[in-house]
Amino acid sequence: MISGEACPQHGQEGVVPVRILVVEDEPKMRTLLRRALTEEGYAVDTADDGPQALSIAQVAAFDAIVLDIMLPGLDGFEVCAQLRRHGQRVPVLMLTARDAVADRVAGLDGGADDYLTKPFSLDELLARLRALIRRGPAERPPVLEAGDLRLDPATRQVRRGRTGITLTAKEYALLEALLRRPGTVLTRDMLVEQCWDFATSPYSNVVDVHIRSLRDKIDRPFGTTAIETVRGAGYRLRRDGGRPTTPPAPS
Repeated sequence: MISGEACPQHGQEGVVPVRILVVEDEPKMRTLLRRALTEEGYAVDTADDGPQALSIAQVAAFDAIVLDIMLPGLDGFEVCAQLRRHGQRVPVLMLTARDAVADRVAGLDGGADDYLTKPFSLDELLARLRALIRRGPAERPPVLEAGDLRLDPATRQVRRGRTGITLTAKEYALLEALLRRPGTVLTRDMLVEQCWDFATSPYSNVVDVHIRSLRDKIDRPFGTTAIETVRGAGYRLRRDGGRPTTPPAPS
């Protein structure tokens, strides 16, 4: 179901309504949210499943999205992730009946801006929405590049030339740390501080193990050497991203 509704004051000439998309599959909750937001003066559109929400968001501009996690078709995590992959920076407030820390972390890591657990107070939801709308869309972070090696923080995609590369969370964190300071030697202490928690000892081989696995994905298949070992100091990413020295391995 898709519906749009704006309150009378937004019908005035020259006034641009603040537009909200509510994505909620439970009819009573969807109606409640639409009514409450409309009474606050927002123009409200609704969708009741994930694919529909993506279709609407791709053809209309919204000031914020209220997104339930438990949706048919695509869940809220995937809807949010796809919006971010397509460059949509609209603020997203996630709603869920689950209160697990892992769910909150997954939502925020997927690109959500805020998180509210059901049951919730309408006053709190409205206050959080006002804060998100005042903040506006998050500025898209710049793509990090060294030669043909690219890391996009907005979508968390990594590419070598036209080839996409899948990294683990720790491999991604290491590569991002190195790409933010190309040509600079980063010690093991610095990498541990940026990519691990305080309980990790810089004297362990955890950094070396993950650097080795990162090289196996961004260097060896392409016949390059982007990450250099600086003996007695740490690691450095070449500014040129590692020029190919041998033909790339067949994919």
